[in-house]
Amino acid sequence: MQPATLHRRAARTAAVLTALFLVLLALVAAHWGPLGSVDREIVVALHRSAVEHHGWTRTNRVLTDWIWDPWAMRALLAVAVGWLLWRRERRLALWVVGTAAAGTALQQAVKAAVDRERPRWPDPVDSAHYAAFPSGHALTVTVAFGLLLWLMTLHGAPAKWLRLMAAVAAVSVLGVGFTRLYLGVHWPSDVLGGWLLGAALVYGAITAYGYAQSHTSEHESSPDGRVRS
Repeated sequence: MQPATLHRRAARTAAVLTALFLVLLALVAAHWGPLGSVDREIVVALHRSAVEHHGWTRTNRVLTDWIWDPWAMRALLAVAVGWLLWRRERRLALWVVGTAAAGTALQQAVKAAVDRERPRWPDPVDSAHYAAFPSGHALTVTVAFGLLLWLMTLHGAPAKWLRLMAAVAAVSVLGVGFTRLYLGVHWPSDVLGGWLLGAALVYGAITAYGYAQSHTSEHESSPDGRVRS
């Protein structure tokens, strides 16, 4: 597939994901009744299980606080950025840092704007602070693994490694969402919002980077196709 086609496809995907996120944002901000009912039904059922199964609850806390914690994801991306700098791919390293930083800034801004309360329980099994929508854990894991998959693709990683990373990414993205719900610190729509916004950011970064590279290549080449000295 030609690079221009890939860029257009990534741009369309980013636009669709952004539109879906904005629709969900509007529903959450408007306190739409059917969405609130579904959210509550799911978290009530999961919280009942969390209160009864202490061992499984502890496992979920370890996963959410250590394995899929936002700072663990940022550390993973920091390793990737260090590798890119070692390879002297400074623009790409900056793109990864910028995308991750944009994700953090956006989710904090949306949290402040919506100011949605988290679920409240008489017998909580975990705690979390600040506003609920969107889930920072869900967004950060989506951005981190999305960027890592993109970097592996850019550098021609073998198909078997891409498949393995895709499987790890899927387990992590779905898994962190489940932990946030099971521990009763988020509504399902918070998690969905984190996934949508995180994925939109990744596809937006891929689109912008591709167009930036194409623009740079056009400026570096002379009309006859030879690279300028």
